[in-house]
Amino acid sequence: MSAESSAVRRGHIAWGLIFALLLAAPFIGLYPVFMMKALCYAIFACAFNLLLGFTGLLSFGHAAYLGAAAYATGWLVRTAGWSPEVGVLAGTLVAGLLGLAVGLIAIRRQGIYFAMITLAMAQMIYFVFLQVPFTGGEDGLQGVPRGALFGLIPLASDIVLYYVVLAVFVAVFLFILRVVHSPYGQVLKAIRENEPRAISLGYDVDRYKLLAFVLSTALAGLAGSMKTLVLGFATLSDAHWSLSGEVILMTLLGGMGTFAGPVLGAFTIIGLQNFLADRVGSWVTVIIGAIFVFCVVAFRRGFVGELLAWQARRKSD
Repeated sequence: MSAESSAVRRGHIAWGLIFALLLAAPFIGLYPVFMMKALCYAIFACAFNLLLGFTGLLSFGHAAYLGAAAYATGWLVRTAGWSPEVGVLAGTLVAGLLGLAVGLIAIRRQGIYFAMITLAMAQMIYFVFLQVPFTGGEDGLQGVPRGALFGLIPLASDIVLYYVVLAVFVAVFLFILRVVHSPYGQVLKAIRENEPRAISLGYDVDRYKLLAFVLSTALAGLAGSMKTLVLGFATLSDAHWSLSGEVILMTLLGGMGTFAGPVLGAFTIIGLQNFLADRVGSWVTVIIGAIFVFCVVAFRRGFVGELLAWQARRKSD
């Protein structure tokens, strides 16, 4: 057996063990609501990584799309009486359309100018959420019912909803995997590595980047919609710029441009917040910041990125 096929086999075994752990999580002492929240943020981080890690576009306003979908799903399920699956689809669509509108403006700029436009647009969206009455303002949108999936499967049970969220996470992960390994994904990588060369080869890079931006915002919206069903509320913190910073932290901490990195980063940050919140209070932000600085200095490629680099060095030796 060659070294490459052996590495692929070990990778498949590792993913199988991780999936088995996620399946067994509610029965081995892991709190289902915590796991669902972490999986929702893992979807969010994977969506952001599709834009930053594989396309090379840094958005500073991705929380706006998560928040928009969270509010849309919460209002449609609670006030309009829509079923949860239709509410989630509607929230995802709202985030995608909002991403299309912002993308048409921002995608023509590059680097820091693109990042600043996305931040400015996100702040405008945040201000709208603060002012319009249906969001509940600073009180948020409370009391969102979980309902029944397809009218048949009650989601009131944390265990049942956990497996629904897990199924959504797996579907999103496989979808991103397929996109990145498709011919379209190869063009995105080419744009990330050398955009002028991609243009010289005849690719309409703005169109490719716009589609990547819309896909990323729609998946971020899906994370927000699922989070609203899990927790039963949507608040302004879902659209705040600080959450946009957190998803960047998750992606960089786990490993930008890797598949497992954002997932590991999301579980790490949410786990630290959950563990430290009752012990150190508001100091949790300082501690997470210090951990991030240490990891950036010691693991510049992120946890998964450094592991992959170490395996590559071993293979070359």
